[in-house]
Amino acid sequence: MTLAAATNEHLANISNVLIYSSMAVYTLAFFAYIAEWLFGSRSKVARTAAALTAEPKAANAPAVTVTQAGGTAVLERPKVTVRSAAGSRDVPDGPGAHGGDAQGDLYGRIAISLTVLAFLVEFAGVLTRALSVQRAPWGNMYEFNITFSTVAVGVYLGLLALKKNVRWLGLFLITTVLLDLGLAVTVLYTASDQLVPALHSYWLYIHVSTAIFCGATFYVGAVATIMYLFKDAYENKLATGGKPGTFARSVLERLPSSSSLDKFSYRINAAVFPLWTFTIIAGAIWAGDAWGRYWGWDPKETWSFITWVAYACYLHARATAGWKGRKAAYLALLAFACWLFNYYGVNLFVTGKHSYAGV
Repeated sequence: MTLAAATNEHLANISNVLIYSSMAVYTLAFFAYIAEWLFGSRSKVARTAAALTAEPKAANAPAVTVTQAGGTAVLERPKVTVRSAAGSRDVPDGPGAHGGDAQGDLYGRIAISLTVLAFLVEFAGVLTRALSVQRAPWGNMYEFNITFSTVAVGVYLGLLALKKNVRWLGLFLITTVLLDLGLAVTVLYTASDQLVPALHSYWLYIHVSTAIFCGATFYVGAVATIMYLFKDAYENKLATGGKPGTFARSVLERLPSSSSLDKFSYRINAAVFPLWTFTIIAGAIWAGDAWGRYWGWDPKETWSFITWVAYACYLHARATAGWKGRKAAYLALLAFACWLFNYYGVNLFVTGKHSYAGV
């Protein structure tokens, strides 16, 4: 074995250690997020709503009694608006799981700190993997997975750095990132190796990097969409006089309003859609250089186009009055399901020109 080969193998081993180390730190962050949700109080909006809508102890008890000029005055019990109407700010967004509770907020800050540490360790693992193969670290599904999860966490931390109210996203994001990394190291792992000649192109850096970023951002939008569906169902139940269970109240009252969740997922998907369009165009140009044709309806190309159409339908539906809300949310999840199948399903179960990278 030459010195260069030994060095590359050593770097690959270091990369594996770093990826496993990041999983350990993500696990600690996961438990910190759990502690934040368990010990953190409900949001100020939720606590105020609960106090205002509490049933009086006696049937003839006044709704609200205030002292004024040495006497008392009885006010009507205020009606609490749970659902935030589109285009209005009648219900401000709750601050998330860390609610106004010092203990819960402490666990939340610990969780964010551990998430940052795990992100840096995982990023180092991806970078070391790139050094071990002396190329971009996304030549197979294992490398794509570890890079994908790194970018997804990076998007989340970037939104936090921009002072966006997305701390509620942490627990759900880190849970699925751990599942993604577990799948990568157990099922999809591939030893460091060089690429086939067709992949030796600067388009590898352009096309695949944008595909990873788009997928990671679409994923963040999908998580927000799922949370929107739960929160919307919760608000609908309250609006119709229903009484959600204790667990539902404890979790869902700490999330932003369904209107805000809907707008967040829409803006995320709308912002990255033009880049997904560029990804498909860049792939077509690369195909022209590598195979002498720009488009051949290869399974990967076909499902990339289907994903594009699905997200285009979602964005169009979101702008149509009759398709806002839950209907548009279902379209968004369908579009992300197309993206997932394009990656996992096509790569694992369908034979095509994009199968040369192996697992």
